[in-house]
Amino acid sequence: MLPTTATALNSKTKAFVLQFRDVGITDIPLVGGKNASLGEMLQQLTPKGISVPDGFATTAHAYRYFVEIAGLEEKLRRLFADLDVEDVLSLRQVGKQARSLVLQTPFPDELQEAIVAGYQKLCDRYGPDTDVAVRSSATAEDLPDASFAGQQETYLNVHGVQGVLDACHKCFASIFTDRAISYRQIKGFDHFNVALSVGVQKMVRSDLATSGVMFSIDTETGFKDAALITAAYGLGENVVQGAVNPDEYLVFKPTLKQGFQPILEKRLGTKEIKMVYDLGGSKFTKNVSVPPEQRHQFALSDAEILTLARWACEIEDHYSNVRRIYTPMDIEWAKDGVTNELFIVQARPETVQSQKIQNILRSYELQHKSNVLVKGRAVGEMIGQGKARVILDVHKIDQFQAGEVLVTNRTDPDWEPIMKRASAIVTNQGGRTCHAAIIAREMGIPAIVGCGNATTVLQTGQEVTVSCAEGEEGRVYSGLLPFEIKQVALENLPRTRTNILMNVGNPEEAFSLSAIPNDGVGLARMEFIIANQIQAHPLALLHFDQLEDELARYKIAELTAQYEDKAQFFVDKLAQGIGTIAAAFYPKPVIVRLSDFKSNEYANLLGGRQFEPEEENPMIGWRGASRYYDDRYRDGFALECQAMKRVRDEMGLTNVILMVPFCRTPEEGEAVLAEMAKHGLVRGENGLQVYVMCELPSNVTLADEFSEVFDGFSIGSNDLTQLTLGLDRDSSLVARLFDERNKAVKRMIAKAIVTAKQHNRKIGICGQAPSDYPEFARFLVEQGIDSISLNPDSVLKTLLAIAAVEAG
Repeated sequence: MLPTTATALNSKTKAFVLQFRDVGITDIPLVGGKNASLGEMLQQLTPKGISVPDGFATTAHAYRYFVEIAGLEEKLRRLFADLDVEDVLSLRQVGKQARSLVLQTPFPDELQEAIVAGYQKLCDRYGPDTDVAVRSSATAEDLPDASFAGQQETYLNVHGVQGVLDACHKCFASIFTDRAISYRQIKGFDHFNVALSVGVQKMVRSDLATSGVMFSIDTETGFKDAALITAAYGLGENVVQGAVNPDEYLVFKPTLKQGFQPILEKRLGTKEIKMVYDLGGSKFTKNVSVPPEQRHQFALSDAEILTLARWACEIEDHYSNVRRIYTPMDIEWAKDGVTNELFIVQARPETVQSQKIQNILRSYELQHKSNVLVKGRAVGEMIGQGKARVILDVHKIDQFQAGEVLVTNRTDPDWEPIMKRASAIVTNQGGRTCHAAIIAREMGIPAIVGCGNATTVLQTGQEVTVSCAEGEEGRVYSGLLPFEIKQVALENLPRTRTNILMNVGNPEEAFSLSAIPNDGVGLARMEFIIANQIQAHPLALLHFDQLEDELARYKIAELTAQYEDKAQFFVDKLAQGIGTIAAAFYPKPVIVRLSDFKSNEYANLLGGRQFEPEEENPMIGWRGASRYYDDRYRDGFALECQAMKRVRDEMGLTNVILMVPFCRTPEEGEAVLAEMAKHGLVRGENGLQVYVMCELPSNVTLADEFSEVFDGFSIGSNDLTQLTLGLDRDSSLVARLFDERNKAVKRMIAKAIVTAKQHNRKIGICGQAPSDYPEFARFLVEQGIDSISLNPDSVLKTLLAIAAVEAG
């Protein structure tokens, strides 16, 4: 027997309508996940300052009552009896008939009265004919974990009693959208075990402002300590549906909770259209173009970004406590253009990254081999393949297509925009520590360098497989060969006395790399950020109005369109890039090397030629420390200092240790520290440590004096080998002589370790050798080195080797 109206309204489980404030997360069977979550936030999180628009929900009981009293189940079951969801035409026809059947069946009077009463309460609070959003929320009492997201309809800017009733009716019918029918049939769910709740919520006037989606986890990598916020103009449907390219903001949660302002990234979206109210029109909403000047502005202020990120943390913490399991959240937000208030309009558990298996190691292996076309030095223990693209001139890099194998003479920072899109890189020139090798490692791309004849043997369009998974020699094979990627679980790895650090240059990879077992970052290179994200010479930004190169001036103007103060662009981008790396590994130490471009590399930055000398041998010329206190570059170095001060003081990332490269004398070290102090980076204040690269013979022989100036050393085995053996590490002619295992180099390193230990200074290594040669790593451990910083692809094998050495 059906319940009477009085009974239905007196019992929560038999009510037709429930106010959001009367439901919580335990009421998903009654009102669906969407509405239960809104009620949970209104009850539990509005006291913490999180704003949620009020509203009410029709219940699953109301839907079932409607279906039963109208005798719809029998009619609909007949309709679905012979349905084949793989037959698109049949599905379309059955879906249309099912929806028509629901729409042509009027609501029972008692249900209609309950909806009207709920809407009237909203009108009493917000004013007559208040505008509401009407959203469907499917639920299944015996299938609480089923995901029905996106299968039913949403109606925005709904006004008046009749408008709300019509929208609710359409929502009821939307339980039979084609995609919903198909999903249930494929999953084996009975169509009548699923019910529908409708949420009626006060609209936020984001049509006059902005809206978007945010996650309390990084969606690409699953990094737990970042909140990702997207924003575009107008109502949020465009962002949710992917109809617009929104701005993106990344915020670091741990130091945000400590009261800092750690905005790690701000990426401008195109935001070409916005959804607004269709005032006086035939529809509820419509899309209009966004004016160009608004497209080129960020849709949120920094204060709003930080407020939303704090809310994301609060929401995640609340749901994690309620569910008693870590629960990252997927949240929709909106800003009201009338009141300028921010609101949360939906929140649900994130379902992709939170489900992924962590702690997996990959290794690559060819299944069979073919004709070897060229050989060289292997970089990275991976395999890549694709069509070769031979490019000899950097000005023709626009010919390169994503996924091709880049084949060239040699590379420098000007090539980096296409290097990251390559499946592999092959060069004629260079050794294991040349630009192509260093960048390929950081980007996780296999490379073979020093081949000698790659650009003549390989042809554009030729299909090749590049294997760096067969030891020190890399081989380019003819054809696209099959290969296997093996995955190994990382559980039960040994702990070592020697700290295992990583070399990281690309902020975009930092979150994913942080999942590899590590004790921090031994070398974070500024050069990658400057070359790829800033692209302009710091002095060209400072003296933009005096730039002589018209093309450089045009390109810089384009890059810095949002900045009146061009130099601020440098500070922002560098702070965000280094901040991202520091955040990824927080609270572990992250050693950031101050810029170490050579003068010819600086000259290749936009506008750089005007400010750089032409040197015969830039490798041992005006580089590193000697630039920082020189009047010709002092102002450029000041920008680096401002960025690092922001990372430590404003973002709260005090795990950053700064490191001075190519410091020839202790006196030069003191001059650099004095220059840093002028910009608020005082060694010892706020826990600031400053290390020095140990990469010159003078750093070793005067290590006792350098210990008085700096807090620690990091051995740069590439330059130390080069300057001990007197050879150019970029020259393929003498590349065969470049070997860190040479007795002279090892004696220098052993002496540096002993002297640092005698003076209670930390000493590690961030050069290439321990990554390539397990026996060299063994030598370092035997000497008692504090830390070894490795390329990410060699961390695990070297960790196991070091553990074995330490175990004796």
